Amino acid sequence: MSLFPKAGGLRRTIRDTIRVFNRNKTSWAGLVLLLFMVSLAVLAPWISPYDPIDQNILERLSPASAEHLLGTDHFGRDILSRILWGARISLSVGTISVLMGMAVGTVLGILAGYKGKYWDYMIMGVMDVFMAIPTLLMGLMVVAVLGPNLVNLTIAIALTVAPRFARIARAPTISIKNRDFVEAGRAMGFSDLRIMAGHIFPNILGELIVMGSLWIATAVRIEASLSFIGLGVKPPTPTWGGMIREGFQNILSDPWISIYPGIFILITVLAFNMLGDGLRDAIDPKLRNS
Repeated sequence: MSLFPKAGGLRRTIRDTIRVFNRNKTSWAGLVLLLFMVSLAVLAPWISPYDPIDQNILERLSPASAEHLLGTDHFGRDILSRILWGARISLSVGTISVLMGMAVGTVLGILAGYKGKYWDYMIMGVMDVFMAIPTLLMGLMVVAVLGPNLVNLTIAIALTVAPRFARIARAPTISIKNRDFVEAGRAMGFSDLRIMAGHIFPNILGELIVMGSLWIATAVRIEASLSFIGLGVKPPTPTWGGMIREGFQNILSDPWISIYPGIFILITVLAFNMLGDGLRDAIDPKLRNS
């Protein structure tokens, strides 16, 4: 028995998904905002007016002007250039860490839900321990142990989101594993690995994609929070959270140092949340078929 729809059914499913996505206008706004932020990050080497780590002490703490559109920090570095380059790190860390966490969590969740019994107790027991620790505190502990750098920061955030994806993957797996097409696969002699990868995973992929888009927004916030307390990428590499921390000492006299990167964090998180809301509606079969 084939799990995947025929060509006509697949085209109809895609058409219905797009139709439902179009109903939610804010989802398109989120997609446009996200594409804008990604474009800024990708094009940063060509559109940033200055080198993000170049210092000019004669222009330190300068407000917005024709030369520096968003002003400069206390080292005379151009704020706009640092924000554009910081977008590359924030978006990269957020996306890669969530993909890593999704991969690990999905495998563990499907395994726990499909195998059941002691596999379920053991895997989900460990996941519950990780979920009992607040995400920021979990990331802080991992980075504190491994050291503050880009790789360790990505691993730390991935560990905080993996248990969430395990929970998301486990629940529908328990329901799907007793469906007729899975029983047919067992009757035909399919291995457990083939059933989990070819029959169960495609049926829960939609939920994982929706939660992935929402958790990228959370990962961006976690990265900014860890950078703010000094456990992110080391200076002078620009990150949004690090820029907010650097400008915090001048928040009353020169607020633009912290405000502008904070605005970019707000726009990015808002874009992912609006896009995730639209994806949730589009992937939900009840809304798609209504």
